Amino acid sequence: MVPVPEVAGRVFGDGLDQAVAFAEMLERFGVERGLIGPREVERLWDRHLLNSAVVGERIADGLRVIDVGSGAGFPGVPLAIARPDLDVVLVEPMARRLDWLNEVADTIKLDVTVVRGRAEEKALRERVGTADVVTSRAVAPLARLAGWCLPLVREGGMMLAVKGASARDEVARDAKAVARVGGSAPTVSECGVGVLETPTTVVRVERVRSARRPRRAG
Repeated sequence: MVPVPEVAGRVFGDGLDQAVAFAEMLERFGVERGLIGPREVERLWDRHLLNSAVVGERIADGLRVIDVGSGAGFPGVPLAIARPDLDVVLVEPMARRLDWLNEVADTIKLDVTVVRGRAEEKALRERVGTADVVTSRAVAPLARLAGWCLPLVREGGMMLAVKGASARDEVARDAKAVARVGGSAPTVSECGVGVLETPTTVVRVERVRSARRPRRAG
């Protein structure tokens, strides 16, 4: 079993047992079910669970959160474990990953809603409605991601995208595209500073209005 880092207790609090159980499920089944790569097993805690959970620093108490493209469960599952006050909806289009997310929720007794669908589909948007916060991790470049996620964000709410080293380059490149779909100027910040050895980079975009409609010719 992959050792549980000491900092995990600080991040997950009363949910540490659930976090450990989730890590054990990923260690046992994640690779064979195509959820994580073989090299990720040794990095489950620092690169995945803790990296995802600290995003909760940017989310106020009691909000509704839609996690787009949850996949193996990131960032939505660790976030829901660390922040049981949140109403978390996990959205995933692939059936096998949807099955996995339901198994996780049942096994570790996690109170989340799991929904199959793609964020860009009108049917999914009608089914899940809007949320205060929409999260994602390694789903798509920022411009495309904003087009998918911002329609799920209530006006005045925000999109939080977990990104890597390319975050600032994406913000510089895609800021105009984000504005066209109703987003504020994207900002880059770090979560878990002073807690994690490598803090989590997050791009934040507030939904300030509806998407601009194309101008009619003539």
